[in-house]
Amino acid sequence: MSLLLDSPVSQRPVSRRHGAGFWAVGAAFLVAMAYSTVPAPLFPLYVAREGFSTFAITVVFAAFAVGVVISLVLAGHVSDRVGRKTVLLPALGLEVVSALLFLTSTSLPVLVLARVANGLGVGMIAATATAFLHDLHARHRPGASPRRFEIVSTAANLGGLGVGALVAGLLAQHVSSPLTTPYVVLAVLLVASIVAVALTPETVARQPLAYRPQRIRANHGFTTAAGAFSAFAVFGVFTSVSPGFVAGELHHPSRTLAGLVVFTVFGSAALAQTVTGGLSLTALRRLGLGGQGIGVVLVVAGMYAANFPLFLAGGAIAGVGAGVQFKAAIGAVTKAAVPEKRGEALAGLFFVAYLGMSVPSVSIGLATRFLAPTTVMTWFAGLLLVLLAALAVARRSTPGPA
Repeated sequence: MSLLLDSPVSQRPVSRRHGAGFWAVGAAFLVAMAYSTVPAPLFPLYVAREGFSTFAITVVFAAFAVGVVISLVLAGHVSDRVGRKTVLLPALGLEVVSALLFLTSTSLPVLVLARVANGLGVGMIAATATAFLHDLHARHRPGASPRRFEIVSTAANLGGLGVGALVAGLLAQHVSSPLTTPYVVLAVLLVASIVAVALTPETVARQPLAYRPQRIRANHGFTTAAGAFSAFAVFGVFTSVSPGFVAGELHHPSRTLAGLVVFTVFGSAALAQTVTGGLSLTALRRLGLGGQGIGVVLVVAGMYAANFPLFLAGGAIAGVGAGVQFKAAIGAVTKAAVPEKRGEALAGLFFVAYLGMSVPSVSIGLATRFLAPTTVMTWFAGLLLVLLAALAVARRSTPGPA
């Protein structure tokens, strides 16, 4: 059987290989995203060893987001023409390269380079794996509801981010080499993922590629793009600076707790996406707005009170809101895009989302050089509430589906 099929829109008989490939790509997606948050609970250890400032840590985090954005612009959309595996396999290879760089040194330049490589890989993986899962689901279950695809793709994306931080935090707490063991474990899983994806049938026929960078258009609609931006702004803050807040303002230096915070945010997001399959797009967006707003208020309150349970509860609620907000955005773009442009459309959405992950986090890291972290987070919460209010007003004034 040829691995090259004519196009994602064609219908073929049900294939067990496509069913197995669906789960293989889902697992690879989860592992790649899990690797992306491995450094999060380890950042305080880098601070202790190398004397990095909070701003230096956010620079390392920003390097990841910059890599993602560059990759989305240059390569996030090309799988529509050259094939999903042609993009996904090298992207997973970049993640392995990143892990090897982390294992060589703890100096700031190497950490920045490792995170750039990590981001370049994720930028290619995020849109490509999502589109690949959609294709495989359609081939395996022609005419079936897309709910399985939606649950698996969003859970692998956000659930993976949470799992990576938790695993890294647990390993860092209980192994003798906390800055190497987590990377070794994930590197092995990434290599296994490469093998699994290589055995998965391709779903896109290779076509001549008149290459151009990704065109960033505002054709997702303001509410979809801004919703993705706000969701990833929440995720970015918890991935980059929250472990430092837990160790500093909340006086809990445990690496396990730092990983638990990140896991709770992303785990809540993934769980919320799973259990809200029957909700309408409007209901998802309302839940997303309310969850993010209430959550960030509780997070700030927890920091003022130095109350870890309150901080964690706020993170969980904010994660629920951000998760369903992003689920609504993914669903809207996937349904609106024509099959031969699906990878490109998703790349554009992820571009906006990762801007939301990077810009607020770097701004917070820079602001903590001059202001108390609690004050900075108060400003972040206020600005996020303004954005959420603008989204709510825009949706009320837009007739019909946004």
